[in-house]
Amino acid sequence: MPKASARPVSADDASVASALPATYEAAMTELEQLVASLESGEMPLEQLLAGYQRGAQLLQHCRDKLQAVEDQIKVLDEGTLKAWKPQ
Repeated sequence: MPKASARPVSADDASVASALPATYEAAMTELEQLVASLESGEMPLEQLLAGYQRGAQLLQHCRDKLQAVEDQIKVLDEGTLKAWKPQ
């Protein structure tokens, strides 16, 4: 897992906070870094709250992306979700 930067969340980040990463992988990377920052215990309360809110946005974004892929798989498998078998 990549080491997270301890970049604090500022008021200037509020406008950027609603912009979500374009890919699932980018969202997961940001979420992992955010969790590491939150767990460090070095953030003021206001930044913890902003970080938590951003984390909730990222988590929902990742869930939405995964659901979209699952829906595509159902369509490709003619409406039935089949168990994946590694080869």
